Amino acid sequence: MTGQTEMLIGQISGRVVVRENFDEDGDFLNQQTFEASETIKKNEYYEIKVVTELFDQDKKSTDKYTTTYRCKPDEASIMVMAFPFSKPKSKETEINTTSANFKELYDLENLANIELEMSFDSGLLNFFGSKSTIKIYNRKLDSNKNNIKSKINIKAYALGIRIKQLNYNVIEKLNENGLLTFQKFTEEDNSYFTMTYK
Repeated sequence: MTGQTEMLIGQISGRVVVRENFDEDGDFLNQQTFEASETIKKNEYYEIKVVTELFDQDKKSTDKYTTTYRCKPDEASIMVMAFPFSKPKSKETEINTTSANFKELYDLENLANIELEMSFDSGLLNFFGSKSTIKIYNRKLDSNKNNIKSKINIKAYALGIRIKQLNYNVIEKLNENGLLTFQKFTEEDNSYFTMTYK
């Protein structure tokens, strides 16, 4: 692992991430927590296990499961296998991500547009053979040089037909080591979610 690849994996390695969801009036809806293990190397892959816990509006736990993330740095690809505790016999889901320049996502000297394509295969997502395209664009540093503002467009397809499109305005805050501390994703209707990295 070198350079940008190491930093991208380091964004979640050994950290706890809290996602909180809010409606268009700013009222709290629910929360998810993601507790990531340290990165381990297996053959040509790097692997991280993430324990996800879901909470309702009253912050009561409603579900918990583990996801294994595998990344092959040379190809800038990601495979995800999800094994929910609540559905131990569920078929694993594989998500393949490809991008020509994803490794440069947090290269603050060159905030280029990023495009990713994700394809989903098998059970948990309930739409076999689907794919999504994600474009991150209009990326700019603010005056203190540790905050990035950008826009994200996500298009989801099933059987070649676009079934959903999302647009977000995004604010990202990084610490002095270049690691994420906070993200805010705001939709067109002003509903939003935040990601806090601990």
